[in-house]
Amino acid sequence: MAKDNKSSLAPIIVIKRIKKGGHGHHGGSWKVAYADFVTAMMAFFMLMWMMGSTTPEQKSAISDYFQNPSAIEASGGISSSMIEMGGQLEIARGEGNNPLEQNPDAPEVEDPAEDSAEAAAQKELDSMQAMFSQLKSALDTNAALSSFKDQLLIDITNEGLRIQIMDKENRPMFANGSSAPEKYTKPLFAEIVKILNQSPNKISISGHTDMTPYANTTGYSNWELSADRANAARRQIISAGLPSDKISRVVGLGSSVLYDKDNPYNPINRRINIILLKAEAEKAAAREQGSQADQANQEGRPPNSDSDAAPIEDLTPPEGQRISADIHNVNPASPDNAPQ
Repeated sequence: MAKDNKSSLAPIIVIKRIKKGGHGHHGGSWKVAYADFVTAMMAFFMLMWMMGSTTPEQKSAISDYFQNPSAIEASGGISSSMIEMGGQLEIARGEGNNPLEQNPDAPEVEDPAEDSAEAAAQKELDSMQAMFSQLKSALDTNAALSSFKDQLLIDITNEGLRIQIMDKENRPMFANGSSAPEKYTKPLFAEIVKILNQSPNKISISGHTDMTPYANTTGYSNWELSADRANAARRQIISAGLPSDKISRVVGLGSSVLYDKDNPYNPINRRINIILLKAEAEKAAAREQGSQADQANQEGRPPNSDSDAAPIEDLTPPEGQRISADIHNVNPASPDNAPQ
């Protein structure tokens, strides 16, 4: 009985279990932080790799870019594809003016080929100036040349050393309306050839007439006459001892390049020009003749036809490089007469 009373007096323990509700969604902010961390690590290791794989010159170029971006942009900037498959960092250089590369204190690097070409050109010019002085002296001392002193004009042009042999009233170089040279011109050509043979350079010969029309019904004109006279001068020069392979070109320009434009009938417009060509002028003449020959072949005509344009000569040599002949103007010839 007593035992039953004790049992009834024992406390009753009630355990209550509380069910907790689900937490709300926390979002992905941790992912953003983690992504930033991964990006920073990737950038760090990328920087370490680039520093280890680039050359000192490339590092200097990158440093220049961050120090002065505008200068690099003016010079071409950095290539849009910096990392190539071979693992090289390439900096693209443009053609702009980069002040970083134009250091006035830095020593200039000279090109040996350019220096050699300049030295050769200067040597060639010195040689022509020596021949110029020799001709100038010969005009006073050489009997064959001094008699033509008032019919010679010698100068140095862009093409080379030019000798102009001009007609004089009552003393023409060729017979009237003909390409036959007068006998007294032979000693003149002989003396000129002696000087021309001192140089290995080639020569150019051009014939010129005045504006007096050629009176005939066959179509023969000043163009043909000037070309025939230039060719006659070529024969005289070769006969005097100049090798034929030293002649680069022979052209007739008619009255297209007058010496005296104010008086187109002046005898001095009738002249033969002999030019000792500079090396560059030689090359230009060879290229021109080659292109004319190609064009003639395409058109099915001879290369030396009248349609081939002849080069116009430079008539304005530098001051101090001219020997002025004593040339006097004469009265215009009558257009009805044949050219002299």
